[in-house]
Amino acid sequence: MHFAPDTVDALEFAVTLCDTDPGATRSGEDELVTTEQLAALLTASRYSGRVDGDDAELRDVRATRERLRLTWALDRDAAALEVNAMLAEARALPYLMRHDGFDWHLHATAQDAPLGERIRVEVALALADVIRSDQTERLRVCAADDCTGLVLDLSRNGSKRFCGVRCGNRVNMIAFRARQEQAG
Repeated sequence: MHFAPDTVDALEFAVTLCDTDPGATRSGEDELVTTEQLAALLTASRYSGRVDGDDAELRDVRATRERLRLTWALDRDAAALEVNAMLAEARALPYLMRHDGFDWHLHATAQDAPLGERIRVEVALALADVIRSDQTERLRVCAADDCTGLVLDLSRNGSKRFCGVRCGNRVNMIAFRARQEQAG
């Protein structure tokens, strides 16, 4: 599936952020507990703009993470309503911007808006593209029973089922062992 580069970036960031949730991490622990963890996530993702680095911002980003996780799993119509709500709450006004080595892309909040708000709006704009393209089936939760990781399926045939190789291999091994048991 082909989306604009800024849409892909925002969706990939949403997956990265949401997969800090304990049900999606390799460790089984929440990986967004401290302001230092948030700072490392933002640095690794090349996230720019205002960052306060305080506990209030961390709480807002954690709440954003939960809201995005819920939105990811909604059907197309419900997701559209949630996207509209996120954009309305921020009084978003889309504009094109080029900065920090990135080519022209959409923003809809000021760079000095609170971090959680900017994340919600940027992901909402990306989700709007997904919804308009009728591609919400490309947004899934990992098919592994014990994982809540998010799946962004940008493959040509739309067949990606797992958040990563680790979950895919684990599920395949369990199925293989079950077949061996039945055969033997």
